[in-house]
Amino acid sequence: MLMKDLPLALRPREKLLAQGPAALADAELLALLLRTGLKGRGVLQLAEHTLQTLGGMSGLLQAAPQQLKGIKGLGPAKRAELLAVTEMARRGMSGQLRNEPVFSSPQVVRDYLQLQIGSLPHEVFCVLFLDAQHRLLACEELFRGTLTQTSVYPREVVKQALQHNAAAVILAHNHPSGLLEPSRADELLTQTLKSSLSLIDVRILDHFVVGCTGAVSFAERGLL
Repeated sequence: MLMKDLPLALRPREKLLAQGPAALADAELLALLLRTGLKGRGVLQLAEHTLQTLGGMSGLLQAAPQQLKGIKGLGPAKRAELLAVTEMARRGMSGQLRNEPVFSSPQVVRDYLQLQIGSLPHEVFCVLFLDAQHRLLACEELFRGTLTQTSVYPREVVKQALQHNAAAVILAHNHPSGLLEPSRADELLTQTLKSSLSLIDVRILDHFVVGCTGAVSFAERGLL
């Protein structure tokens, strides 16, 4: 059904203004940004197709420019707006983590990590470097590829911690398979890094396994 054929109360803009943004489905929210569709494909249909192609809202938020370019109906203006919205979300979460201790808003940490690495097709290992008040100093991707004790070099993590003058860190890596259960290799790596960082008096506060559907905390599992 085309937008113009919907009853006024069911159109995304009117529905949002009357009921709030939480009342809208993912495709309706996206349709508000896209505004127009294609000949023979209304904006809601274009929004649904875009989400299906990219793997839902999380995939959209992590889509590379080339992925967006491959979807018919997303011209330069629409792609620019979507990329701008994604970057605004990242900066907003990053700003919140820089201004208050990370564990005063644990869900923001999870959301931030999901947005950063949750839907990547390859495995990455990143570190959130924190100050003495556990506020975010920097988030850096340090390694890429299959996660093992030999592919993540403790000296590089220690080097970056010293460079940022960090007092603590949060480790994170993604599982492209979508399975969030920590592996034995993940546990061994965490203990190796914990020992290395303790030599420079830097604590590991947590290690997250991240996917597009959520993030599992080592601290909550008692694995630290």
